[in-house]
Formats: sequence, structure tokens, C-alpha cells
Amino acid sequence: GSIGSRAASLNRTACTDGVTLMFFIVHLLVVLVAMSYFTMKAIQLAIRDGKHMVLLQYWVPQISVAAFAAFVFATVWQQCIRRWPGEMVRLILWSGCGINFVAGLLLICFSIPACAGAGFVLLFFSICQALYACWVNPRIEYAMRILRKAMETSSKFPQLSRPCYSILFIALVWACLWGLTVVGALSFYFPPLTIIGLILSLAWTMEVLRNIVVITVSRVISLFYLRGMQASVQFSFHRAITMTLGTACLGSLCVPTIEALRIIARALNLLEGEDEFMFSCAHCCYRVMEVIFRYGNNWAFVWVATYGRGFVSASRSCYELFQRNGMEPLLDSDITSSLCFLSGVSTGSLCVIICGSWTFSIRRDFTVTVSLISFFIGYLM
Repeated sequence: GSIGSRAASLNRTACTDGVTLMFFIVHLLVVLVAMSYFTMKAIQLAIRDGKHMVLLQYWVPQISVAAFAAFVFATVWQQCIRRWPGEMVRLILWSGCGINFVAGLLLICFSIPACAGAGFVLLFFSICQALYACWVNPRIEYAMRILRKAMETSSKFPQLSRPCYSILFIALVWACLWGLTVVGALSFYFPPLTIIGLILSLAWTMEVLRNIVVITVSRVISLFYLRGMQASVQFSFHRAITMTLGTACLGSLCVPTIEALRIIARALNLLEGEDEFMFSCAHCCYRVMEVIFRYGNNWAFVWVATYGRGFVSASRSCYELFQRNGMEPLLDSDITSSLCFLSGVSTGSLCVIICGSWTFSIRRDFTVTVSLISFFIGYLM
């Protein structure tokens, strides 16, 4: 009976988190309409107005190059991780320090106040990353073993690279169109609010695309371990963009925020001082975030891919499974999420180096916005 119920749950065909899915679809339709309208408006204004023509000449190409550069870096990064998973752990931790340092130094050398501020942030981040690399040094071997084991299994499914590269290409096209859309949005009502909305939309869409890949890969690998079968990558991808897309949308909204707040809470909890009130507050925040993490975590995507559950239910089931098996210390020792984050920051910094320096050489007054948007797109890709 239990085997039959597990088999049935593996083949669930009901859509998950339908409300979020409908909201995402409506949001996507609105964005597509806005993209069409703003793109046509940008072209019309460029024909009549020299200012918008300048934007098309010196802003849109750089953003497109940033998206393309991020696409290339992401592709190369994936290939390197597949071939040398263990070695890439140390490379990600330490190469990012140098890349961020160079990007920060370059921004400071532009002698533009806003760029200098962003440059100091990157310099500070590179120092923090170096300290973090030293701090997690005892856990590096564990991370290397995890990645090697993961790549050992995924190598049995060479077709898994297809959905990854397909999603990357979609993200590339979307980012290029988004850059053109921003030009048209500058002449719309309340340009700052419109552009902020476009930025939030881009972040959510990119996160959804990433989690579609996560769910696809998780489905294939989980069926291999649970049933010992070679699952169809195409079917798993189709399932990810249909039945479990709502969960990908909901998780993409919740997980980044929850993870960021949890990291902050854990950092505050490490503070030890004489101020008992502050220490108690930090400890309380940490406990609250632990409770929230129980109902929303990135491990839920594996459970969703395997059993077709909703995001909250999958998060709770996954967390309870870890607790029952005493795996919480292993979760705290895992740094793969940090490696993904640091890879994104490094890619963003590389885009800043390429597009920021290019823009500074041909149109200095666009350097700040191009550098910031390039970093943002590079990080999301």
C-alpha cells in the first residue's frame, strides 16, 4: 500500500500553486504588452528625438552585450563545473575575490561619485568574500564531495544540458528586449516607478526560469534514485513548465527573500557582546527566521519535482525529513547555495568590467546606469 501510494505521488498530474501561476501569467502578459508598447515608442521617439537616439546608440547595445557576456560566462561556468566539479569550488571562492576587486577598482577609477560608491561596495565585498573563503575552508572538502557526487549522477543524463541552455537562451533574449523596453519607459508616466516595476519583473522572471531548470534536473535525478529509471528529460522539462510552474513562481518570490533574511539573522546571532538586549533580539530574529525557513526553503524544489506538491507543503515535508534524520548539521555545513550566489556576483562584476569600461570610453554620462544594469543582468543570468 505504501509503495503504491508513493508511486502514485510520483506521477501526480495536478497543477501546484495555481493562484501564483495565474498571477505570474497575468504579470507576463502585462509585461509583454508593455514591452511591445515601450519598444515601439522607443523607436518612434528615436526617429523624432535625438536624445532617445543617443540612448539607442549608447545604452541598448551595452545592455545587450552585458546579457550576451553573461550568457557566455554562464555557459562556460556550467561546462567547467561538469568537468571539474571539485576544483571549481576553490576557484569560485577565490577567483571571485579578484574579479570583484578589479571591478570595484575600475569603478573607482572612473572618478564618478556614483560609480565610486559602487566601487567601494565591490571592494568591501571582495574583502568579505576572501574572509568568507577562509572561514569556510574546513567545509570546502565536503562541498567538493557533494558536487562530485552530483556531477557523477548527472553525467548519466547528457540531455540535461538542453533545458539548461534553452533557458539561458530565453533569458538572453528576454534581457535584450528588456533593455530596449527601459528606453521607451523613460518617456512614460512616472518613469522611476515604471523602471522599478520592470526591474522587479525581470528579477522574478529570471528567478522563475532558473527554478524551472532546478525542477527539471531534480525530477530526472530523483526518479533515477527512487526508481532506478532513466527518466525522459523532455517530459520532465514539460512537467516543470506546466504542472509545477506555479510552485516555481511562488518559490521564486519567497526563497530569495527568506534566504537573505536568514543569512542576516544567522550573522546577527553570531554577534556576542555585553548588550544583553541586542543579543536577545538577534537570537529571537534567528529563531523566527528558522520557523519561516521551515515553510519556505530552496530544498522544496526537489520535493516538488519528485512528488508534485505545493511549495509550502513541500518545504515543510522536506524540512521535517531533515529533522527526523538528524541532517540539520549537514545543511548548515553546505555551501553550495553560497557558491551559486558568489558565481552570480562574479558574473555581474565581469559584465561591469566589460560594459562599464566600454561605456566610459564612448559615453561617460551613461557609465553609472550601464554599470549597474550590467551587474544586475549578469547576476541574474
